[in-house]
Amino acid sequence: MVDHDTLRATREAYDAAAPTYARMFSDTLRNRPLDRAILGAFTELVRAGGGGDGPVADLGCGPGHITAHLHESGLAAFGVDASPAMIALAREAYPDLRFDVGSMAALDIGDGELAGVLSRWSVIHTPPPELPAVLAEFGRVLAPGGHLLIGFSASDGPAHPTQSFDHAVATAYRWAPDHLAALLRESGLVEVARLIREPEPTDHRQFQEVQLLARRAEAPLEGPNDGS
Repeated sequence: MVDHDTLRATREAYDAAAPTYARMFSDTLRNRPLDRAILGAFTELVRAGGGGDGPVADLGCGPGHITAHLHESGLAAFGVDASPAMIALAREAYPDLRFDVGSMAALDIGDGELAGVLSRWSVIHTPPPELPAVLAEFGRVLAPGGHLLIGFSASDGPAHPTQSFDHAVATAYRWAPDHLAALLRESGLVEVARLIREPEPTDHRQFQEVQLLARRAEAPLEGPNDGS
């Protein structure tokens, strides 16, 4: 069940921070070759996957700069964000692209409609009990063979599946990569690859950054006791 109070507080905080956020992060890919590389791999996998030339949703798109990058890479990308202020900025900056206000926990998207889903640090404000439902929603909207790229900050090792941390906008959470990969599998999403970036000495937060590539299974995954 979605904590509507948490969702509302996060949305209002991002509405207030939207202009500053857009100024700070609109050019983040310029000096991040690893991010560009994994976005490129995601693009190629989406094109080759079960969804073909189908649409790709950038969930938690913020001011739309990554949505635009995906579009420039040849994907039929559109953005979704819970913050109306962020969506207004995205529409202003990229008037030829589609941007919708919406919640990751209840997407206005049909089952199996998408060739790809990008969730770039958009789950970090999701309370841990709600994350499985959000990941299940990602799996629901992906076509069989479609791909997900999800980015998040890593917790301090496998003994800490989740950890909260101070964030300038709203309460946020870090996740152990293996723990999150297991949650993806429960939602029918099979890990394909992961990129772990070590923090630079100048980084504000000394956390590993994790990006997981996953593919929606063509058929339901078997549990440990299935088929016996």
